[in-house]
Amino acid sequence: MGGSRRRAVALAAGLAVLMTGCAKHAPQDTLRAEGPAARTINHLYVPVFWIAAAIFVLVQGLLLVFLFKYRDRGDDRPEPVQIHGNTKLEFGWTLLPALLLAGVAIATLPTIFKLAKKPSNPINVTVVGHQFWWEYRYTDPSMGFVSANEMHIPVGRDIRVTEDGTLRNPDGSLDADVIHSFWVPRLNGKTDMIPGRVNHMSLKADHADVYWGQCTEFCGLSHANMRLKVIAQSPADFESWVTTMKQPAATPKDGDPGYAGYQLFSTKGCAGCHTVDGYTQGKIGPNLTHVYGRTAFAGELFDMSPDNLRKWLRDPPGVKPGSRMPNLGLAPDDITKLIAYLETLK
Repeated sequence: MGGSRRRAVALAAGLAVLMTGCAKHAPQDTLRAEGPAARTINHLYVPVFWIAAAIFVLVQGLLLVFLFKYRDRGDDRPEPVQIHGNTKLEFGWTLLPALLLAGVAIATLPTIFKLAKKPSNPINVTVVGHQFWWEYRYTDPSMGFVSANEMHIPVGRDIRVTEDGTLRNPDGSLDADVIHSFWVPRLNGKTDMIPGRVNHMSLKADHADVYWGQCTEFCGLSHANMRLKVIAQSPADFESWVTTMKQPAATPKDGDPGYAGYQLFSTKGCAGCHTVDGYTQGKIGPNLTHVYGRTAFAGELFDMSPDNLRKWLRDPPGVKPGSRMPNLGLAPDDITKLIAYLETLK
């Protein structure tokens, strides 16, 4: 490859990388802080970034100057004066970076302690990461219910999130499967979820909105599909949602819409994996008690709709690689019946 072509390829690659940061409405923009924890992180990140940028410009600028000034011109000019062993220079370029790093450390320590501080009177939510979806357990005595993928919170209220990797199944195995990392960039930084360990973080939203998040620790084939939403609502809307979530699912009766699907759900193995409060206690898949009240499913990969449910039930591993929900070989008519039943779970 010729020199001009290499330069063109390098320029195109650089422009492509630059353009990845140009989205106007990036839902996971870590610089768009909309909660106190995210602002605390930005108050540290922004000055450190500009200090690093200034050092980068200085070092690269000097490098370019020296490359051009002292380049080989093909004549008999003598070598530049060598400075190996110059104690003052070596001491200086060792001390200055050390002082800069010490300054960053001094600024970082209070930030770490501030982020780790437990809020007073929070709502407590335990998060468990699964391949490839999120489980939320609202553990306060006034709540006591379980949801998946979409975490609802009231605006202006502190949320104490516990990433608990020590929870165990009835057979004694850890409920958490592999390392995941919980990240809602507009509300807080990343916190790892490690089997056998317990970590904590806090969330608090400035205003009502949908805050997108992501697993940021590679956890298998559908790591990139392990998304989440934090839905911040007004206190009144949140209380209404809590009231709904505390209710068990209504069991369809013979002749009701969804009754045939309910029977299939109970006999096709679905009830062995999924919990529907009131009559099934599965331990593998997401809790489906009020699944049709969510905006999306399958790790927020698909909007909640009959068409998307049909696509999913036809072949879960085909549309989400690595999914632990098997292809049950459902007939089209069975899928229609199951969708009718799921639509009753609001």
